[in-house]
Amino acid sequence: MRLAVLSDIHGNLAALQAVVEDFGRRGVDAVFNLGDSLSGPLLPRETAQFLMEQDWVHLGGNHERQVLNLNPQTCDPSDAYTRAQLGAAELDWIASLKPFHRYSEEIFLCHGTPDHDAEYFLESVEPGRLRLATQEEIRQRLGAISAAVIVCGHTHVPRLMRSARGQMLVNPGSVGQPAWDDELPVYHAVENGAPDARYAIIEKQGSRWSAQLIAVPYDHEAMATLALRHGRPDWDYLLRTGYMPRPGVKL
Repeated sequence: MRLAVLSDIHGNLAALQAVVEDFGRRGVDAVFNLGDSLSGPLLPRETAQFLMEQDWVHLGGNHERQVLNLNPQTCDPSDAYTRAQLGAAELDWIASLKPFHRYSEEIFLCHGTPDHDAEYFLESVEPGRLRLATQEEIRQRLGAISAAVIVCGHTHVPRLMRSARGQMLVNPGSVGQPAWDDELPVYHAVENGAPDARYAIIEKQGSRWSAQLIAVPYDHEAMATLALRHGRPDWDYLLRTGYMPRPGVKL
């Protein structure tokens, strides 16, 4: 059994198509999309339409929830742009998505953690950055989930860990947004240091599960130019570099 795991596409259709081409060459039995598929200053409607045609398991992330419950006074500009681009069919589709799914007795899927779509699973926040979660933090976030394989997204950090019980925990990283930052609960940034699209393949051989974290190059310059055309120099920079702009950097 070989399964492709995608997350955090963020409307980056070019990155998504590169990933689909890559796992198509490798051959997979099923595809999991863990959510945050559309929000960003790129191609949310076109990305939604592409995904709606795929026979994949799709989850909704925190940004799907935020797009559906948009507050014009406090919303993220990427969510506002995305909502403005989507029609009734796309909005109905994202409204149907859940933040977690038990695929089988062995595999559990979630966007953030089993309890919340915006909680970090394999990392914890320190001022300025994310750090690796401790075994105790992982235990608390797992709760009663006993699946052999748990896949999650949200943080955009490609990572493979094991719980104290030996469960394999996999975050495939972000297909379409290689860097981001947030002011809450304190300021922190995530930077993967390369513009490549990320995804994972998990595979069962005999009774054991293994995983590959994969980086795929694509035409990120075209997506960066599109972000700039849509008034987002921050996205232009992060798509080109995999880093967030530093204070004083002219955008």
